[in-house]
Amino acid sequence: MREDEVPLLEEGSEGSLIQRIWLESKKIWQIAGPAIFSRVALYAMTLIIQAFAGHLGNLNLAAISIASTVIISISFGFLVLFLSLFPIFPSIDCSSDPS
Repeated sequence: MREDEVPLLEEGSEGSLIQRIWLESKKIWQIAGPAIFSRVALYAMTLIIQAFAGHLGNLNLAAISIASTVIISISFGFLVLFLSLFPIFPSIDCSSDPS
């Protein structure tokens, strides 16, 4: 059974439950893995930059802290904007009409 042919966990589909769970888990990690890595990398980069700026002085540390907070806020705003413009699941009807 090919990986792209595996439906979501449905009754009566081919393959064992463990195999289907494993394939779904791999698909989830393909999406979540880069997101987790980028959050950890962003945190580590901010931590390292502020540690180096702290050796320069209080004014430089304050300036770097404010600048990094603004940059992180703007990048998060772009993330939210693009997620709202391009739905992740286009097959799901997001309309307010329940019928």
